[in-house]
Amino acid sequence: MTVLSAGLAADSARIAERLPLLERRSQMVKSVRSFFEGRGYLEVETPYAVPVPGEEVHLRCFRTELERPDGSCEPRFLHTSPEFAMKRIVAATGRAVFQLARVWRNGEASNTHAPEFTMLEWYRPGADLSSLMDETEDFLRALLPSVVHRGMDVIDLSLPFERLTMQAAFARYVGADLLGTAGNAEALAEQARVGLRNGETWEDLFFRLLLERVEPVIGRERPTFLTHWPAEQAALARRDPTDGRAALRFELYVGGLELANAFEELTDPVEQRERFVTDRKRRIGLSPDQDWPVDEVFLAALPDLPACSGIALGFDRLVMLATGAPRISDILWLA
Repeated sequence: MTVLSAGLAADSARIAERLPLLERRSQMVKSVRSFFEGRGYLEVETPYAVPVPGEEVHLRCFRTELERPDGSCEPRFLHTSPEFAMKRIVAATGRAVFQLARVWRNGEASNTHAPEFTMLEWYRPGADLSSLMDETEDFLRALLPSVVHRGMDVIDLSLPFERLTMQAAFARYVGADLLGTAGNAEALAEQARVGLRNGETWEDLFFRLLLERVEPVIGRERPTFLTHWPAEQAALARRDPTDGRAALRFELYVGGLELANAFEELTDPVEQRERFVTDRKRRIGLSPDQDWPVDEVFLAALPDLPACSGIALGFDRLVMLATGAPRISDILWLA
């Protein structure tokens, strides 16, 4: 048997072994479309290879090149999210939209990460963060069994999802006043009773405590929305008008999986540009090769973006929850 034929045989065996999981995946794709079409959403498609892939500080992008008929070339990147493009569509149409998009994030691989995966994103004009959480609850109940199993956890989706602010989570599980220590790594370390590592910033310590003390204990009996993130982690979210130290952002956790990230969207182009400039400086400081221009087209569209909220949900992880698959590779057709 040649190496090629052996590889084909292995592919066939692997797909046959996982076929029930893959068939469930296909059924869930249909259910996604049915859910959003039933609520008046418009399905859209946006480019994957783009001149500006996003402004996230810690994500690494795949780079490619566009060759034009005249022989000139321009850099392109495989996007890490369709967010900028989808918001431009909302700004142009005022419509609620959704997309099942392939996205790419270089350097990420584990049982729950793949460098290429499917992201479900939707944007709803007129929705605030609370109503988006309501809709997300409805969506999960429509797509998942009433009880899902993840490792030793049994998660009951018939219960109201927990809504926990980041400030309350740190008070409960870390013993620290998160927002009160913002920017002061020494104060946060003292309240959390941990030693500050060499060169560790407040943001570094925030993420260390989030990963070590908060994420492991939430979303275990029922899904948890972790809301009102520190303003330093606002990204593309509005600040909380009642407390400017926090951003109108949530992440959703189910059985140890971070499943979704959502914002009540920022529509101020001046503030958004300032954030982009800051994030770009930090990103290039960490990874000098991750350099591209600010997305001027997106910023120009922001004043026309209606008040809305949007969410990015890892579809592959949703399939993992539905099937009980322990690894993301189990529910990918070819991995």
